[in-house]
Amino acid sequence: MAIHKDLLGGPPPTHLPDDPEPRELLANGADPSDVAAKYPTSSLAWAQLADAAYERGSVVESYAYARTGYHRGLDALRRSGWKGHGPVPWEHEPNRGFLRALHALARAAQAIGEQAEYERCAGFLRDSSETAAETLG
Repeated sequence: MAIHKDLLGGPPPTHLPDDPEPRELLANGADPSDVAAKYPTSSLAWAQLADAAYERGSVVESYAYARTGYHRGLDALRRSGWKGHGPVPWEHEPNRGFLRALHALARAAQAIGEQAEYERCAGFLRDSSETAAETLG
């Protein structure tokens, strides 16, 4: 018998609805800019733009892309019944765009010296999904 991690009856995990079109386009090598333009609510497209900008040293640009993906993800979480806290499992693939954007926002915030934002986002990522925090670094 498995013991549930939250013995106090916290909120159930939030599972974002699947939006396969942008994910499939990105998986097939589509330019994330084109995908974000066609699917502006796709946190995954914004997260990939943030990652690419960070890798080329454009940290402020990465921060802006990550913040967009983060806010698009928050909107989607709220529409899915999320009340501002509780698990957002990495294991549910549609959640990964938001979690990746949150990670990218923490990383970029740290790089520009915005320590409070970094700590808030890093904590939010861990609180949402330990697996995401471990996977994304």
